[in-house]
Formats: sequence, C-alpha cells, structure tokens
Amino acid sequence: MDTYRWKVEEELFLWKRKMTKRTGLIGRTSKNVQTKVNGLIPEKVHQVITESIKNMVKVTLVGSNIKMKKRLPLELNLQERDELLQEKLTTFRKTAVVEGAGTGAGGILLGLADFPLLLSIKMKFLFEAATVYGFDTDEYEERLYILHIFLLAFSSEEKRKETLEIMEHWEQQKSLIGEMDWRDFQQEYRDYIDLVKMLQLLPGIGAMVGAVANYNLLDQLGETAMNSYGLRLLSKNGLEITKGIDFNN
Repeated sequence: MDTYRWKVEEELFLWKRKMTKRTGLIGRTSKNVQTKVNGLIPEKVHQVITESIKNMVKVTLVGSNIKMKKRLPLELNLQERDELLQEKLTTFRKTAVVEGAGTGAGGILLGLADFPLLLSIKMKFLFEAATVYGFDTDEYEERLYILHIFLLAFSSEEKRKETLEIMEHWEQQKSLIGEMDWRDFQQEYRDYIDLVKMLQLLPGIGAMVGAVANYNLLDQLGETAMNSYGLRLLSKNGLEITKGIDFNN
C-alpha cells in the first residue's frame, strides 16, 4: 500500500469518528430549542420555506452544472485530486469571505441576501469537487450525491449518522432514493446555520461575523467533500474503512 493511501485511510477513520461522535450538551440543548421553535411555526409556513429552498437549490444545481467543464483526466491519482480540490477550496473560501463581509456590513436587507448567495457558492464548490474526483454531474445520481455531502456537512448528530450510513453504501442505496427529502434538508440546514446568521444581521459586528462564519462553513464543506469522495473512491476498490488507530492505548 502506498504511503498516501495509508494516510487517507487513517484520516477517513478519524473523520468517520468525528461524524458519528455524540454532540455536546450545548449542541443538544440548541437542537432541542430549535425543534420546539419549529413546532410553533404553522405548517403552511414550513411548506412555503421548504418549497422556496427546494427551488433555490434546484436552480443552483442546474446553473452550476451548465458552467461545469469536462471531467479531469482519469490518470490523476487520489493525491493529485486532493491537492487540486484544496486549491479550489481556497478560491471559493475567499469568495465566501468577501460575500459574508459585504452582506454582513450592509444591514438586515443585505444580511438576508447572504442566504441564497452563500448557498450558491457552496453548491458550485460541490460541483467542482465532483469534477475533480472524476464524476459526471450530468448524471442525476451524482447531483443526488452532492446533496448528501451538503446534508452531511450541515446537519444534526442523528441526521449525520443516517446520511453517512447511506453514503458508505452508496452503490446499493442510490437506486432506493427517489428524491431528496426537501423538508428534512431545509430544516437541518436552517437549524445548523440559524444562530450565526442571526448574529450576522447585528449592526457593528455583522461584517466580521459574516466573514468568519462563511470561512468556517466553506472549510467544513471542503473537509466533508474531500473525505466523502475519498471514502467513495476507496470503497469502489473494495476497501472498507473499519480499521485504524487503537484509541484505547
């Protein structure tokens, strides 16, 4: 086994532990509060929000796919693809920081505009990631996989575990998934970013909060994308990431 593959296996093992790790007390309390608040919102409002985000994501998916270049040469190895994704992440992260600072400094109206703008940046990055790892985004299943990466990056503890389980067995699971559960998708994403995005609307600190938040959100998405595609590529070669460091020593 080459050195880089061994490194990737260990990193994937650690990442899977992180993805399935129990959320801390603050995180669980926050989720419980958000769940109660969501229960107070009328069903019609939920339906409108779900439909809005569904349409917003679909428009972004189509727009991102139209602008995609041809897939990269198949002869690139995993290390070269990982390095290329890191380069692309740096560019997208800078864009997100500028966008977050600009909308954060613009008050409530521009702060609200950050939601669709940031969503667009994230989706475009994921399309680039798919291309870097040699997957064809014209295929429906690849766009569905992109949405699962997004959900894995920005969701609660239970949803993360559920999503990771699906992605670990993607070749078997993809035919069983007709369409994304959009209600679940938008709720998980909103709950995940609600607090930081509310702070971004505050006068005086909005620009700083927006810049830092967007940097961290893109960073998290980049880590999730790289590991998700690494896991998928190695799994296709018959490798199951179950072995790793003995944490009891």
